[in-house]
Amino acid sequence: MSAARLRPGDLVEVKAPEEILETLDADGTVDQLPFMPEMVEFCGKRFRVSRRVLKTCNSGPRPGMAAFRGDDVVLLDGLRCSGADHDGCQKACVIFWREAWLRRVDNTTPPSVNAEGSKQLRARLKTFAGPKTYFCQASQLLKATDVSSGWQRITQCFGEIRAGNCTALEMAVQLGIWLFWKTRRKVLGTFAKGNKKSTPTECLNLQPGERVEVKSMKSIIETMSETGRNRGLLFFPNMRELCGQQHRVERRLEKLIVDGTGEMRQFHNTVFLEGSFCGCAEISFGGCGRCEYAYWREIWLRRPANPSKTRV
Repeated sequence: MSAARLRPGDLVEVKAPEEILETLDADGTVDQLPFMPEMVEFCGKRFRVSRRVLKTCNSGPRPGMAAFRGDDVVLLDGLRCSGADHDGCQKACVIFWREAWLRRVDNTTPPSVNAEGSKQLRARLKTFAGPKTYFCQASQLLKATDVSSGWQRITQCFGEIRAGNCTALEMAVQLGIWLFWKTRRKVLGTFAKGNKKSTPTECLNLQPGERVEVKSMKSIIETMSETGRNRGLLFFPNMRELCGQQHRVERRLEKLIVDGTGEMRQFHNTVFLEGSFCGCAEISFGGCGRCEYAYWREIWLRRPANPSKTRV
């Protein structure tokens, strides 16, 4: 694979369990990036590469931008972790794939997967690193990556273009967005800055499929602390674009595994909205392709008096 790197749009096949097993160390990882039990179901199936991962953000105790060692990680179209083997973690992370776990293919018939091979592969894979510490790609993210220096982040922007992740114009737009928000923070301070010492909460008991309206920016700021957070949860600048709009609730968020620690954190009165993702372009130089869901406190939302049939 090193002679011909995978590019966005390439059709690939996830290798058979027996082949993947040969790539893993005793912890079920390749260079500390785990092959998770949730990934076994994809063995033998085919997907398109959506992007090469030149850099990724993390939202754990040391937030920042980092790069996987070896430049051999890609994302596949639409594949996110179900959390089924990690006590129902609801973070729904995009799954990172080492090229050693994939092969480029044509349109021939995919092979069948041996059930015994899947069983042997699962037996190698860990889900816990300790009594209350989970083991997954998110928990190991800091160990599987190296922090990017300022110069590396600049070269990575050119790398994103060469890899086919974006055009030069798209990258220029992302850099412009980052520069605008960096300048704004220096001049005006934290976005969505409130004045609450103890931030309020509200329980709407929203359910998947229910339509909600995002409150005005003024109403949201009234729920925020001086650091732009509600009970520790940041309101990303791009989330303001949904103010006044109606969206469907995709799912409730009650627990997720924290990047870099493996801790399962409990959430209350928080939901995902369909099509709402984090705003890395506003806070990270050149953006990031991890595309995590944005987390919405219910106090930022309301049930509309007249629900529209379509999102506006």
